[in-house]
Amino acid sequence: MTPVIWDRFRIEGRVAVVTGAGRGIGAATAVALAQAGADLVISARTEEQLSKVAAGIEAAGRRALVVPSDLGDPDAAAALAARAAEAFGRLDIVVNNMGGAMPAAFLDTSPRQLENAFQFNVSTAHALTRAAVPHLLEAGGGSVVNISSVMGRIAGRGYLAYGSAKAALAHYTRLAAFDLAPRVRVNAIAVGSVATSALDIVMTNDELRAEMERKTPLGRVGDPEDVAAAVLYLASPASAYVTGSVLRVDGGIETPNLDLGLEDL
Repeated sequence: MTPVIWDRFRIEGRVAVVTGAGRGIGAATAVALAQAGADLVISARTEEQLSKVAAGIEAAGRRALVVPSDLGDPDAAAALAARAAEAFGRLDIVVNNMGGAMPAAFLDTSPRQLENAFQFNVSTAHALTRAAVPHLLEAGGGSVVNISSVMGRIAGRGYLAYGSAKAALAHYTRLAAFDLAPRVRVNAIAVGSVATSALDIVMTNDELRAEMERKTPLGRVGDPEDVAAAVLYLASPASAYVTGSVLRVDGGIETPNLDLGLEDL
C-alpha cells in the first residue's frame, strides 16, 4: 500500500526530550509528540505540573519519564540526553523550549541581566543539544527544534534582553544546522503571542487582550497547540528536507502587539 502523506508526520518508536514541559507550549508539545507516537522525557521545575503532562502522554499510549530540574543550569539541561538514552535506549528529537526574560527599560537592564537572558535562552539549548548529538547520531540522525520568538526579529521597547537572546537563538539554529548536517536537522520556531501563563495578566484583561488581537493580522492570540503542531512538523519526517529554518508562528505580526508603556528618555 502506498503511504499517505499523514504517515510522514508519524514518529512511532522515536524518543523526544522536551524542556519547559510543565505547562503552556512545552506541555502541549509533549502531548502532541506522544499522540504522534513518541515516548517522552519531560523536564521543568515543578513535578506536580510534569505529572499532569505525563498523564496526557500516557493517555496517548506512550511512556513518559518525568525529570524535575532547574534547567537554568546548563549542566542540568545537558543531563537530560543521557536520561533519555538510559530510560528508552535512544534519542531522536530535542525540543529546547526553555527561555524567557522579564521586560525592562533600557537603563534598567544591567549587563548581568543580559548575560542571564543569554544563558537561559541560548546556553541551556546548546548544552542539551551538544549532549544529545552523540545519541541522535547513534539513532541514525535526529531533529532539534528551538523555541525562539517574534521578538528576535522585530523591535519594541522593553524587550532588549529577551529579544537579543531570542535573536541569538535563531542564528544559533542556522549555524548549528550547518555544523550538524546532514544527519541532524536543526530548526526553530519564532513564536508570537500565545495564551500561556506568561500572558495571564493580559488574557484576563479584556482591554489589553483586545489590543493584542487588534494588532495581530490573524485577529487572535495563539494557542499552545498552534506551536505544538509546528514542532511536530519540524520533528517528523514531514520536514526531512528542512534544516536551518526559523518558522514563524506569530499570527502575522510585524510590530509588537502589546505596548509596555515605556516613555522616551
